[in-house]
Amino acid sequence: MFDTTDEILAQVRARALALPEATEKIAHGRPTFRCGKMFAMYGGSRRGETKTPLDNALLFIPDPGEREALVQDQRFFVPAYVGAYGWLGIDLAHHDAPDDCGWDEVTELLDASFRQIAPKRAIAALDAE
Repeated sequence: MFDTTDEILAQVRARALALPEATEKIAHGRPTFRCGKMFAMYGGSRRGETKTPLDNALLFIPDPGEREALVQDQRFFVPAYVGAYGWLGIDLAHHDAPDDCGWDEVTELLDASFRQIAPKRAIAALDAE
């Protein structure tokens, strides 16, 4: 389901695990990132009649105040399964090269998702950095 040598995954992993107390766990055959609860998943599928697999997608929990704007942006999609719980996804493979993915935006999406589930002490540690 995922390739351990995937350069895009390496970038996502580095950013997710830089967050305080963040860990990685393989669940449902995919890398997931957690701080107690899951805040990001690498790979998934688009919700719909046929589930379109997107192996290089980042699934995340958007900031509630930004969710509607993100949904209007064609780069984002409602993923299968977790989309019903407010999650969104962005396909990182649509760029020409792994370093062309808009990594600052990915970092911001991971930060916002992390803040939705992280304990107060982890958020305080993040804010202190």
